[in-house]
Amino acid sequence: MADDTPSGAPDPGRTPALRLAAILLGAGVMHFVAPAPFDSIVPKRLPGKARSYTYWSGVAEIGVGTALLVPRTRRLGGRLAALLFIAVFPANIQFAADSVRNPKTPVALAAISLLRLPLQLPLITQALAVGRRTPRS
Repeated sequence: MADDTPSGAPDPGRTPALRLAAILLGAGVMHFVAPAPFDSIVPKRLPGKARSYTYWSGVAEIGVGTALLVPRTRRLGGRLAALLFIAVFPANIQFAADSVRNPKTPVALAAISLLRLPLQLPLITQALAVGRRTPRS
């Protein structure tokens, strides 16, 4: 299948958008299926219950993932994905800090939590590229 928009114009943002959508939709669903791990990485300094942040971030991930799937909303979806990846970065930092500080954390999990941090940059840049490359509908 060609990477085309409904108007027939090439859509170079389609394939990366579908990859990002898969990541976001998968993560968003997991916020509801298994929320406890997400609750544990909500920064403690945020007001309110961690579960609320878990559910709202899951809704955001599903919404942005869906926007990336739909050609008419793909440009916006790319921009929103970049903002979402930036917004959840503090939780990823919290996860890494908690993992490294806890002597009961398996070494592999602590390593993964640290290695995830620099991976946010390619996710952000890919999302921005989708927002730029997708033709206007």
